[in-house]
Amino acid sequence: MSILSALFRKGPLSFPGGVHPPEMKSLTAEKEVQVAELPSEVVIPLSQHIGWPSKVLVEVGDKVLKGQKIGEAGGFISAAIHASISGTVKSIEPFIHPSGGKSDAVIITSDGEDKLHESLVARTDEEIAALSAEDIRNIVQEAGIVGLGGAAFPTHVKLSPPPDKKIENLILNGAECEPYLTCDYRVMMEYTSEIIGGIFLIMKALGVSRGRIGIEINKRAAGRKFLDQLDTMADSKNDLDLEVVPLYVKYPQGAEKNLIYALTGQEVPSGGLPMDVGCVVQNVGTALAVWEAVRYNKPLYERVMTITGYGIKTPRNLLVRVGTMFSDLVRQCGGFRGTPGKIISGGPMMGIAQYTTDFPVIKGTSGAVVFPVEVVKERQEMPCVRCARCVDACPAYLLPTTLARLAKKRRFEEAGDMGLNDCVECGSCTFICPARIPIVQWIKHGKMELKNAKS
Repeated sequence: MSILSALFRKGPLSFPGGVHPPEMKSLTAEKEVQVAELPSEVVIPLSQHIGWPSKVLVEVGDKVLKGQKIGEAGGFISAAIHASISGTVKSIEPFIHPSGGKSDAVIITSDGEDKLHESLVARTDEEIAALSAEDIRNIVQEAGIVGLGGAAFPTHVKLSPPPDKKIENLILNGAECEPYLTCDYRVMMEYTSEIIGGIFLIMKALGVSRGRIGIEINKRAAGRKFLDQLDTMADSKNDLDLEVVPLYVKYPQGAEKNLIYALTGQEVPSGGLPMDVGCVVQNVGTALAVWEAVRYNKPLYERVMTITGYGIKTPRNLLVRVGTMFSDLVRQCGGFRGTPGKIISGGPMMGIAQYTTDFPVIKGTSGAVVFPVEVVKERQEMPCVRCARCVDACPAYLLPTTLARLAKKRRFEEAGDMGLNDCVECGSCTFICPARIPIVQWIKHGKMELKNAKS
């Protein structure tokens, strides 16, 4: 029996709750990653990650090179940022941020030469083999790598667990459960060996020997690629326990806590972190970025993302420089098909609707979806019918309508006592609600108000 047959004979794994939105991945799933055009100007926000914004290191008029650090981490939970093109710093000013509002940003005008900074020098296999766990963490931190699955949590923090946390499992997230988006799938298909190289580096940094790559069964081709690659490496990596595990197709399968439950059967406690159950979760794109940082000393100044939706003439998977304007990407995808009715940065479940095309790609931008105006429907909210569908769908075992009602009445502390902060904001409750109540939006509002009240 082949390794693939043996793995799938065990049956795919999942988590309680969740929903099954239409996948809509066929628009781009079989389209290879193409390199986006060099932008004439980039807008690089100083806040592209969870935690403190970066501290700017350049001034207006400075000449910068691709890969040059232009912002240093503003604290331990922060990340460095780097120029994604060579050129001149045009301005440093507040600019539209895809997460909403504005953020200070470094605006760079390209010189058209795309020159690399002198620090981007490749390491040999021998040099990589000689790196210690601390060396790897330092390289990752210097490269400004953050989680590329959407949360954008600084990766070096995940690779630096406190002494009282014993990490036993590295979990690679290849679920990509968000509808429409296929950037992770294409990365798995086209950069398989590099991702595995990144996995080994992350495992070394964490000091673990066990890794699990979770891939939904609608991505069998990617699973086969990993299995074939690992099979050829079995002799050289026989001291590591690395397994490809098939997962049910369900949303939000890729959420950290859900993935941990599906692969290990362990539940992360309320208010806890994956480290509390001995796990660290990384996205497959993040593993690729780690490999590139260690091999080529390459900072995170570009990423693969999906531009898709029936409101785009030619949906594509593109390798895009951080700071590229979405309007440029629309042009490269043939423009809009008809009149756009909604533009979402990210996927339709967890993404954020934009009011303009003039917003920049940031490190955590996994894609953008455009819906034509004729398919966008206004949701007329109705009274809750007490059907409990949102309760059944909630992967965090919460009472979503109750939390939304408390947030709406500004009873934030009471909502906090009922687990408000355990919500992962997946949107399953809003998706399944027959009364069309914007449940997750109210919960997000409540979480923000509760955070502000405690700060």
